[in-house]
Amino acid sequence: TTTTPAPPPAGRSTPAGSLTPGHVPGGPAAAGPARSGLGRAIGRWAIPVLGGLAFIYLLVPIAYIFVFSFNQPARTNLTWRGFTWENWQDPCGAPAVCESVQTSLQVGLVATAIALVLGTLLAYGLGRYAFRFRDAAGFLIFLPLATPEVVLGASLLSLFLNVGMQLGFWSVVLAHVMFCMSFVVVTIRARVSTLDPRLEEAGRDLYGSPAQVFLRVTLPQLVPGILAAGLLSFAMSFDDFIITNFNSGTLETFPKFVYVAAARGIPAEANVIGSAMFLIALVAVVVIQLVSWQRRRMTAGAR
Repeated sequence: TTTTPAPPPAGRSTPAGSLTPGHVPGGPAAAGPARSGLGRAIGRWAIPVLGGLAFIYLLVPIAYIFVFSFNQPARTNLTWRGFTWENWQDPCGAPAVCESVQTSLQVGLVATAIALVLGTLLAYGLGRYAFRFRDAAGFLIFLPLATPEVVLGASLLSLFLNVGMQLGFWSVVLAHVMFCMSFVVVTIRARVSTLDPRLEEAGRDLYGSPAQVFLRVTLPQLVPGILAAGLLSFAMSFDDFIITNFNSGTLETFPKFVYVAAARGIPAEANVIGSAMFLIALVAVVVIQLVSWQRRRMTAGAR
């Protein structure tokens, strides 16, 4: 008769080199290192692959617009008919396209200028000084970023109608200033938090007035943040459709023109203007990054 070996008593370990019943060499314990190596390999390749797919997802619509800006003109611009430079040579060929772009540029520039002035002062106050209702003010500034645009557009429309304001250019500008200022404050406040307050104290020790210290010491250090906030605000203003559609009346901006034209096929001239705006924004971002890099390099060299 065969006997089954008894397990070792509780509290005593199995001698080295011996096998417990049911133990199979090369079993799950041996597969652990292989599995961990496979997991590391997957983790090493997952982030680049997913990041690449995300970039492709973002760039494909832009590439589509850029390619179809060279499409031969037709009643619709949904299928490729052949390469041509005609659209770039005459981007105003489609009726009212350049007028809508001009309107969007005017609204964006005015709204961005107002938002930069108000937002820079507010961001500096929130970032540099401690006062009683600072947290409440920061919450109110952040609120437009978290509110759906439909709600903002309808609320502003009700406000303008109740005060008797005519819908048009200035109603759109005021509406854009409201949400653009939030982006300005958030961007510049982050920049203010990195400034060295001792530089301002040195300016005051040299008998500089508060205005002189702000203009000559603080403001030059805020230039990269102001440029970034201005570019972001202008892009948001130029791109906005929902709030603009509520408060523009008969004023036609470029997003409204594209929305109406999409029913019959966006003209190639609209793709030309969209591609040009993307290239201009790309150049602006590169310039801002170069200026910021050069400023950091000069600061590091001075130290």
